[in-house]
Amino acid sequence: MTQPAMKQASTVDGLIEQLIDVGATAVRRGFVLASGGNLSARLPGSEEYVVTGQGTWLDRLTPEDFSVMNLAGQVVGGNQKPSSEWKLHQRTYRVRGDANAIVHMHPQHAVLVDALGHPIRLLTLDHAVYVRSIGRTDFYPNGSDELADTAAEQAKEHNCVLLAHHGCSALGEDVGMAFRRAMNLEEAATATYRALLLGDRTTCFPVSADEAIQHA
Repeated sequence: MTQPAMKQASTVDGLIEQLIDVGATAVRRGFVLASGGNLSARLPGSEEYVVTGQGTWLDRLTPEDFSVMNLAGQVVGGNQKPSSEWKLHQRTYRVRGDANAIVHMHPQHAVLVDALGHPIRLLTLDHAVYVRSIGRTDFYPNGSDELADTAAEQAKEHNCVLLAHHGCSALGEDVGMAFRRAMNLEEAATATYRALLLGDRTTCFPVSADEAIQHA
């Protein structure tokens, strides 16, 4: 599958440009609708991050649609009120110092398969390499401390976290990797859904993620 190739930008303007591109692609691919979803990226060498503003549509983002926040939860820049999910990003950055970007989307198959009580199965090499493992939270209201804290707890062990009846959170060392993981999570869920339609409930990738990475 085609993925955006981008290394983490070294400037605020560069990071915002990457997030704008990801937002447009996410909407075009059907991963979010209207003002759903939000994106963030940690500023290089800083305890601050840029995050999409409240109510912004990801396919209509401009540089003015971002807030700058610190890990204490304070708004330190930008003209927009931050997304109601800013805590989801803040808490995850606190526990994952290696994460420089977080993509929160509402992928339909991932949410559906989980809501029906089925685990999302990793079926391809890309799934194993990029997703590796999937964390999960129960349903909590959007923007709540419960959602942010449980997602962050899962993010300690997983780069992709499924938020029940809501969406997913994917993180990476750069914007491109975070989005790559989110897309592969949804592709794995779509493949799982199709397998279930065929009556298959067991097929999955034949080796461990670690073995797959060694040969990728």
